[in-house]
Amino acid sequence: MKDAQTVTAIILIAGNSTRFGKNRNKNFEIIEGKNVLTYSLNEFDNNKYIDNIIIACKSSEIEKVKEILTKEKISKKVDIIIGGNTRKQSVCNCLKSTNSDIVIIHDGARPLIKQEYINKCIENINEFKGVTIGVKSKDTIKITDENNTVIETTSRNNTWIIQTPQCFKRKILLELHKKYNNEDITDDCILLERNNNKVKVIEGDYTNIKITTYEDLNIVKEYLNSVKK
Repeated sequence: MKDAQTVTAIILIAGNSTRFGKNRNKNFEIIEGKNVLTYSLNEFDNNKYIDNIIIACKSSEIEKVKEILTKEKISKKVDIIIGGNTRKQSVCNCLKSTNSDIVIIHDGARPLIKQEYINKCIENINEFKGVTIGVKSKDTIKITDENNTVIETTSRNNTWIIQTPQCFKRKILLELHKKYNNEDITDDCILLERNNNKVKVIEGDYTNIKITTYEDLNIVKEYLNSVKK
């Protein structure tokens, strides 16, 4: 990556946490004395490439985010942006609020992100239109039709489970958000794929899980405890 390029980290926490249950935002749950959000926030704050950070959250949770920022004493500039009704809308709001050359997007609910994966995403962005972290599927994946009838079986060697962070040139991604404005997506790489742009997958590891259900909190806790031993 060229030194002159500026990089903004975007952390998404504006989701409804529907599958998590408990009627609360999973990013504010406590693991080993810290909010889930704090883990990824600190990793980006300590990263050598990141210039500033944007957090996309619900308007009703802005004060909670401010409390966390005050408590953690983050050294880099952090802006809080109100997220949209979908992940795509939240990302688009963030893209419009920064002028950085590069953006790296991360799910706040992935607290075990490592510095090396942030670095690899950013360091590879000049060779590809998009870069994402992922892991190879341990299981055989089958594609079905709407009736759950199998129409294709994928090869495990070529089947990846996609994670975050994901890295992009901001202008390119913003243009694609506008082009596919009415389409909902589960990750931003899909927009590049639909526009025939190449996306690079960097192999990460299976600890970089996304907290989706309440049980996932225990998995993260167990991992952190094992690292301490």
